[in-house]
Amino acid sequence: MGASFVSIDWQGRHVRIEHKWLNTHLDEAPLFVFLHEGLGSVAMWRDYPQQLCDSLGVRGLVYSRPGYGQSTPRNADELWTPDFMHDQAHEVLPAMLKALNVLDAPWLFGHSDGGSIALLYAARHATAGVVALAPHIRVEDVSVNSITKAKDAYENTDLRQRLARYHVDVDSAFWGWNCIWLAPEFRDWSIDDELSTITCPVLAVQGVNDEYGTLAQIRDIQKHVPHTQLLELNLCGHSPHRDQPQALTQACVNFTRAKLSPRAQP
Repeated sequence: MGASFVSIDWQGRHVRIEHKWLNTHLDEAPLFVFLHEGLGSVAMWRDYPQQLCDSLGVRGLVYSRPGYGQSTPRNADELWTPDFMHDQAHEVLPAMLKALNVLDAPWLFGHSDGGSIALLYAARHATAGVVALAPHIRVEDVSVNSITKAKDAYENTDLRQRLARYHVDVDSAFWGWNCIWLAPEFRDWSIDDELSTITCPVLAVQGVNDEYGTLAQIRDIQKHVPHTQLLELNLCGHSPHRDQPQALTQACVNFTRAKLSPRAQP
């Protein structure tokens, strides 16, 4: 099934959100919602969401946040604010789920910024569980350094051309993400205070060689949410689903085995 669109009203603006359903034939199975990274989209996930949903025997919902993929682009003069991930977690995602008639608490599978958004959503809304890949709970020097290098690559290499395959307005996607992460006022951003209200199961995953964050990110999630399970993957950078897909899938199978309905198991 190809991508579809749903409309929501967000901050006084009519916004279309690109999304794709997976395994719709499993109409009684739990739903996993996939939240992409800071430069991601429906297409950039490639086939990993389908592979994971098949392994778990669940349905999937993959979507592109406003400003990304085929969703409504960011206005050229619109800058994300330091609480942009809070806005996505507490405004956009709930509105989209409501518009799509998602009534039961979903599982959330988020990568990088998407992992942070998943945690923020779970801190305030009913959530069946969270799998957070390389999430950010605060800004680190290694993140800023790598994002500065990304800016140089976007301006001076073929990065813009490569990213354009995944976004209808590639400048909307890149500069929305890059400008806020490099803004001086974003250096104090943190979601530490929100994490302690999370009660759902959490699996926090990070590559040992992650170029955008240290292992302190997921280890500190566990300090705030003691029931969090950690997975630290060797030979893995910022994208565990691309660098170590088999290990990640097996960890998700183990993590969800006792929590998913028996009828949802493959």
